[in-house]
Amino acid sequence: MLKVPDLAKAKNLFVCSDCGFQCPKWLGQCPECHAWGTLEETLVEKKLQSSVLKPVEVNRFADIGLDSTTRIHCGNTEMDRVLGGGFVPGTVLLFGGEPGVGKSTLLLQLFANLADAYSVLYISGEESVGQIKLRGMRLGLSADGILVAHETRLEPLVELLEQLKPKFVVVDSIQTLQSVQLGSPSGTVSQVRHCAQCLIDWTKGAAATLVLVGHITKEGVIAGPKTLEHMVDGVFLFEGERDGELRLIRAQKNRFGPISELGIFRMTEKGLEVVPNPSALLIRQRPQNAPGSVIVPCVEGSRVFLVELQVLVTSTQFPSPRRLTNGVDPNRLAMVLAVLEKKAGLQIQGYDVFVNVAGGLQVREPAMDLAIAVGVYSAFRNLPVAEELAVFGELGLAGEVRPVSKSDLRIQECRHFGFKKVLRPPAEGDEALGQFTNSLMAALERAF
Repeated sequence: MLKVPDLAKAKNLFVCSDCGFQCPKWLGQCPECHAWGTLEETLVEKKLQSSVLKPVEVNRFADIGLDSTTRIHCGNTEMDRVLGGGFVPGTVLLFGGEPGVGKSTLLLQLFANLADAYSVLYISGEESVGQIKLRGMRLGLSADGILVAHETRLEPLVELLEQLKPKFVVVDSIQTLQSVQLGSPSGTVSQVRHCAQCLIDWTKGAAATLVLVGHITKEGVIAGPKTLEHMVDGVFLFEGERDGELRLIRAQKNRFGPISELGIFRMTEKGLEVVPNPSALLIRQRPQNAPGSVIVPCVEGSRVFLVELQVLVTSTQFPSPRRLTNGVDPNRLAMVLAVLEKKAGLQIQGYDVFVNVAGGLQVREPAMDLAIAVGVYSAFRNLPVAEELAVFGELGLAGEVRPVSKSDLRIQECRHFGFKKVLRPPAEGDEALGQFTNSLMAALERAF
């Protein structure tokens, strides 16, 4: 039976949540990274005597057998895509996101599909069992097979796991658990790390699947300064505005699948629904003949979808013009504006520039550079981009347009939605659709 580490064999240290510096007493400022108020009390196990340590088991590489266990599909195409084909038994996954973004809703939907074939235990530390029941009824779920419990104490939870031995365990959220062996309150670095490690030890021994829910803190990290990211097998981050329609889930870490896949959902009255065709949803409300509006084919993992890039350029009376972005890296915008000013003669020192990706998506790939340049030029000159034109390409500091990956897939997506011209850099072996460009000036001449 798994037991929580004995307090008699442990000691307390104060660990910096930013850099990991350790010291035996609390300090107001970390001597290593000079951050204030980051030292948290944590439990550190003492070394056991060599007589009680279990011998290390060594295996020859050629004699190691492969696990024949297949993946378990969750019944949701988007989640299966992000996970890499489904859940792998014996793994620990961390789902993070801001409060209210839809983490609990999606997990309840996923495990309602699995409850008929597998034993599922849902542990909630924030909601009562009655509140979870009401959510399931509101979503119209048939989740009668899920075992639900409200618990915030680690020790009774570990005993419950040993007794029930479920196949899937959901802990919502890990920041609400507290061990009696630590004097610190729940949610601190020491409590989160200690409780998670005990649950991980049980999961590995029972070959179950553990899903931990962690809220995003005010510093923008999961479950208290990246405490759990190195301990789990996968980290999946929810994105999206609570008042918006779209919800995105990305894999920041995945030992059993890709880390570049993106799952797209839509929040409805019945919960989160899969978006089978993101391009149609993202460009459906594009304004006609609007300066600064550009269609860009983006790549996330194995998927290509079209997004609308919107740019607004307005004059300002302030000495420091604003450069605001939503969904685009502000550093890349600054670089593109510098190239436009140097190579295209665009004098925008006295203008505010606003860049937005419609739908709330975060696009970080270099293929957005050329689209940003075309959008800024279009908004500044008040010239609408051609309606049947899509744009992608990386922009260099010398004004050259560089090729990007998966050009053929981007072109196919553009053709599927009726875009007859694609302003892009030439790539070896691709099809001759649209207009090639090797320089920024040539691109600006052909975009209008």
